[in-house]
Amino acid sequence: MPSSSPAHNRIVALLCLCGAVLFWGVSFMATKTALSGFSPMTVVWLRMVIACFAIAPFLHLLPRPDYRPGDAKWLVLVCLLQPGVYYLAENYAIGMTTSSQAGVISAIVPLLVALGAWIFLHEHISAKIIGGIVLSMAGVVLLSVGATAAASAPNPVLGNALEVVAMASAAVATIALKHLISRYNAWLLTAIQCFAGAVLFLPGALLSHPSTWLAAPATAWWSVAYLGVFVSLGAFGLFNTAMAGMPASRAAIAINAVPLVALVTGWLVLSEGLTGLQLAGCVAIAMGVALGQSGGATPEIETAMGEG
Repeated sequence: MPSSSPAHNRIVALLCLCGAVLFWGVSFMATKTALSGFSPMTVVWLRMVIACFAIAPFLHLLPRPDYRPGDAKWLVLVCLLQPGVYYLAENYAIGMTTSSQAGVISAIVPLLVALGAWIFLHEHISAKIIGGIVLSMAGVVLLSVGATAAASAPNPVLGNALEVVAMASAAVATIALKHLISRYNAWLLTAIQCFAGAVLFLPGALLSHPSTWLAAPATAWWSVAYLGVFVSLGAFGLFNTAMAGMPASRAAIAINAVPLVALVTGWLVLSEGLTGLQLAGCVAIAMGVALGQSGGATPEIETAMGEG
């Protein structure tokens, strides 16, 4: 069988990237809906279990990894950060703020990756990237200051802060995965993260009164199913696959389209809106991301990353 042409590989990578961005963008609205029937711990555990069942029949088809001494510590670190800290912080965040605000904050991930690579990997970081990080974080502050408590967002300040924690965890996990992605199949790494999440969040799920789960509305169950199959498994797997056909820096830039999808779905489905000050925060974040990207490509972190 002849190998695929570079043009064909680029098209496949682009389609995978578009799918991942779409799934991640809708995930904020889906998480908000799932939280109407389940606790944050339950939402994470159920989506992890659903993802495990979805990928389990195909595990035997995945190539064996090129395991090397020391890989275990990187796998443990990745699983503790993402799904561990990442999903825990994000689910509690979306329960306290709007899905739109959380989606906008997700745009800072590529810049946080650049900052983390500078700190931990001693990679070069330009003044424009530093300025972009500062401007983006100022935008997050404006989002929080301009927010008002409501039934759908009882504590937006704390929620937005937790979303930043989630994004920082995703960025560090991205850097950690640099040591693995070239020797591990993308879908295998995704499966490992899903199985680790199912174990990590099981105690929390059992403490959240499982007897009440059957009373959850159908929309909450459908949302959890979407999160498990299309986000925890699909989006991460598609993003990892896209890495094989394009530089990680270009793939990371596409993450900046996630907030737009999150804003649109939050507005259309959940009737979420933004105040004038919050719109200014969105503009600041967008300008910060644009400034950071103009300062050079995001470091070539060969890994997976995502939202939701």
